[in-house]
Amino acid sequence: MLLFPVLKIGWLNGWLLIALLYLTYSILLKVFPKDVVARLYNRIGRSKKRKIHILIGSFLAFVYFSLVIFSPLRIGSVIFVPGLIIFILGLVGFVVALFNFKNTPLNKPATDGLYRISRHPQQLMFFVTFIGISIAVSSWIVLLIQLLSSIFLHSRVLAEENACLEKYGETYQDYMNQVPRYLLFF
Repeated sequence: MLLFPVLKIGWLNGWLLIALLYLTYSILLKVFPKDVVARLYNRIGRSKKRKIHILIGSFLAFVYFSLVIFSPLRIGSVIFVPGLIIFILGLVGFVVALFNFKNTPLNKPATDGLYRISRHPQQLMFFVTFIGISIAVSSWIVLLIQLLSSIFLHSRVLAEENACLEKYGETYQDYMNQVPRYLLFF
């Protein structure tokens, strides 16, 4: 892997993977019921400190996207295939998590499917896809920026948990006690 990506405009750049991810996400948002989509974008529970963290994380995500869009996919390198496999696993997991969320009644927290092993499988799988993209473009700085962005955007997850605690009360607290935030840890 390179420290800095070689930036250039090209058809075989990281934007292809980002476009595939967001095209898939956009299609699902269009076919899901409007009340499910509205529930995905609940902004309750965001304190001023969390909003600042989310803003910093969003800025870092913008830098990440800017670098990836102009970074060629390292198709000939040994690391491209593992990066692509990680991206595909993350994308499939993200789609499964969205369907798990969609199939949950609106008056209950999502706790089935991937939500049995992670309280935030959508965010976790998004993170996995971006790690895969970082590896596919073979850049340490892109990977580092992605990790920093995720650390700051963790505030979004905490705000979401506060909103779920307010909405679902003891049911969600019991769920939090049984299921880790991110897979096997936290």
